Amino acid sequence: MTLDVLCVGVATIDLIARVDVMPGGNDRVLSAPFVRAGGGPAATAAVTLARLGRSVGFCGVVGDDAAGVLARASLEQEGVDTSWLVTRPGVTTPESMVVVSGKDAHRAIITTGSVGPDPTDVPSDAATWIHVDQVGYAPTRQSQRTGRGSALLSIDGGNRIPGLDLVGVDLYAPTLESLTELFPRDSIGGRLRAATAAGSKLVVATAGASGTWILEHDKPRLISSFDVQAVSTMGAGDVFHGALLAGLLRGDNLAAATRFANAVAALSCGALDGRSGIPTAHAADKFLTTMTAASR
Repeated sequence: MTLDVLCVGVATIDLIARVDVMPGGNDRVLSAPFVRAGGGPAATAAVTLARLGRSVGFCGVVGDDAAGVLARASLEQEGVDTSWLVTRPGVTTPESMVVVSGKDAHRAIITTGSVGPDPTDVPSDAATWIHVDQVGYAPTRQSQRTGRGSALLSIDGGNRIPGLDLVGVDLYAPTLESLTELFPRDSIGGRLRAATAAGSKLVVATAGASGTWILEHDKPRLISSFDVQAVSTMGAGDVFHGALLAGLLRGDNLAAATRFANAVAALSCGALDGRSGIPTAHAADKFLTTMTAASR
């Protein structure tokens, strides 16, 4: 059976501390009890898709260590197919230390290095969409060049990707900062159009609490974010990417899919970690209905 989406890239284990005041140099601050949870851009997008009712697999590499066992289990318990998650002896599973501010929900992240899958381990014909992060990009591109699959390609552009080529890309989803760095035009519309001219069919640029920029009839449009009581913004961008694909898969146009993804990402910020607050599709649609009624 062909999956809806195969996510390729990083799966981490995150240790998260919530503090009243972010520490400075040589500071010692008191934290709420630590939370340990699964993370990683592509892996969290996969969990989001599963939570929203989509068939999804994950392709990546973990080590033969306790963190690797936990990373795999955190995906499988959500219904993510881990057939393409390789346990590689001698590799250390990536882990992150995250400090979240109780004042404004912003966070600081320290993470270890990640190992990407071999191109031969990335199936080019397993899903309708392949979604990649900065680690999954290169092996997926090589796999697509040599394979026979016709999967649509989605790129999480939030982190810098060496050698990024947008030719043949179906969805490019950077942050506004990343888009500006890669395409330094005078206007947001100019940056979005430059990315489409570089080859991507769709471009969606996230701008945090301000919302998300898309091109509609070749004109920039800001899809507003939702005002929620955020505990943490941890993983919100990764959640957004998974939800955006879920919206497109159910037939939404780009504006509607982006609004849906904004809602799912906003609701996910109600939890400290990046996954436990991800809503179901029903809960997200109910939230959207409530917000629409309230705005009338």
